[in-house]
Amino acid sequence: MSIFRKSKTQEIKRKARRSLNRNFSREKRNYVIDSSSIINKFLPKLIKKGLQGKIIIPNAVMAELENLANKGKQEGFLGLEQVSKLHHQKQIKIYFSGLRPNEMQIRFAKSGEIDALIRDTAIKNNAILITSDLVQAKSSQAYGLQVLFLKPKFKKKKKFWFFR
Repeated sequence: MSIFRKSKTQEIKRKARRSLNRNFSREKRNYVIDSSSIINKFLPKLIKKGLQGKIIIPNAVMAELENLANKGKQEGFLGLEQVSKLHHQKQIKIYFSGLRPNEMQIRFAKSGEIDALIRDTAIKNNAILITSDLVQAKSSQAYGLQVLFLKPKFKKKKKFWFFR
């Protein structure tokens, strides 16, 4: 990817993030969380800041975390561990809802099929969607959902140059 194209993409993403909500109310609400917010460990931080209410984890998210763990991916195990820890929080109640993805939805996951299941869960539960996936946030916003977008902090990978 050229430097020009990369900076253009970054500019598009920066503009897209502008209209997304990053604040939450301390009143009890329904929240649906996606896998990105679980894997990035945002929920414990939000709970410390006063998030209260009902946390709904779509079964599609659990299926995604299980799939990652079955493939030996660290993110899957990390996500499942984060969900397990949520059961010990007193300010919130954890619920699981929605359909597990079928074979077609799994096959077309990159096209947004799993994200659609997550959005459906948020719509059916009149919930705010918590995500750190920019595309999911913008799509949800386009569908009229309330979104709490939490930008992930990426660690820059060090580049190593080897000379012969």
